[in-house]
Amino acid sequence: MVYLISLIAGMIASFIGSLVGLGGGMILIPLLLALHKFIPSFSWATPHTIVGISLVLIVFTALSSTISYIKQQRVDKKSGLLFLLGSIPGGIIGSWLNQFVPAEKFTLYFGLLMIVMSLLLFIKREEKAQPFISTGSKRIFTLNGVEYQYAVNKWLAISISFIVGILSGLFGIGGGAIMVPTMILLFGFPPQIATATSMFMIFFVSLFSATTHVFLGHIDWQYVLVFIPAAWIGGKLGAYTNQKLTGNAVKWILRIILILVGIQLIFEGLG
Repeated sequence: MVYLISLIAGMIASFIGSLVGLGGGMILIPLLLALHKFIPSFSWATPHTIVGISLVLIVFTALSSTISYIKQQRVDKKSGLLFLLGSIPGGIIGSWLNQFVPAEKFTLYFGLLMIVMSLLLFIKREEKAQPFISTGSKRIFTLNGVEYQYAVNKWLAISISFIVGILSGLFGIGGGAIMVPTMILLFGFPPQIATATSMFMIFFVSLFSATTHVFLGHIDWQYVLVFIPAAWIGGKLGAYTNQKLTGNAVKWILRIILILVGIQLIFEGLG
């Protein structure tokens, strides 16, 4: 039964993570923490073990959905590679720092992070408004017959992605919860491109972060093997569903998920 529940939880987390470019960790982590609290057979799901498993799941979710997004021509590879320059070393550092985070404070920190990200997405902007940062390498993307233009400042992108990488390795969230709002609000990415590019970046960041957790002994392999097929299937389904949604719908789903998960984790952390 524990394996079946894990499979279902993994598919749900991967589907939602792929749909809005979050990677799935921010869904899987609270699910496993709740199962740990209420079901004795999930006693193995401690915060540090969950982060390691989450990052392994994110690797396969991101790979699955990135393949789909590349076929749909929604990935800004140039920007994604630029973000990786900061996020990969940050992810390794964050994974190492994870072992020093007190378990009882884990959910509180994680919940506060989600609320902050959700509030950023409620900033009112006109559809054709200029991004907050309009200087840098110009990007032009055509999506569903509409041309989008935005700019990516190299040094700002590397600096932000370094911080995102640290948080990714520390909390096991893949980084999308921060990178997607950043790309939309700061650089002016259309939501569908931000989602796809985030998953492209998350694949590489989570690969390095997960490897660090493997060396630190945070991986419970018997459960990881259950989550891998769940991640692959959920990632494919999420990318397919994203193709059918408008940019505004993607942003609203992202807002709601961040708020609900954040509130739940804050209550758990305070309790």
